[in-house]
Amino acid sequence: MTLTKRDLVIRISEETKLKQQQVLDVIQRTLDHISEALAKGDKVELRNFGVFEVKVRKARVGRNPNAPETDVPIPERSVVKFKAGKEMRAEVLKLPTAPKPPEPPPQ
Repeated sequence: MTLTKRDLVIRISEETKLKQQQVLDVIQRTLDHISEALAKGDKVELRNFGVFEVKVRKARVGRNPNAPETDVPIPERSVVKFKAGKEMRAEVLKLPTAPKPPEPPPQ
């Protein structure tokens, strides 16, 4: 299941008894401020949740799977990285792991 912004608005609105539009405004402004900070290259640290930061991926050479003999230069670029906080990491670790697919019978 995917948790959407709309799901958050409804859930928070029900819990706080605030109007959905008010909750949406707060959530959207929060996300806008996070995006603005990252666009400036700042780190965003939310205690007990995690840290967003901009990292630069080095330039590298890739391969086209349809033409493996051709090198494809991939330029350096900035990407957003997220590192989960200690409490979130602990909660995620409690999730059951996916069952391994059955091994094929020996031939």
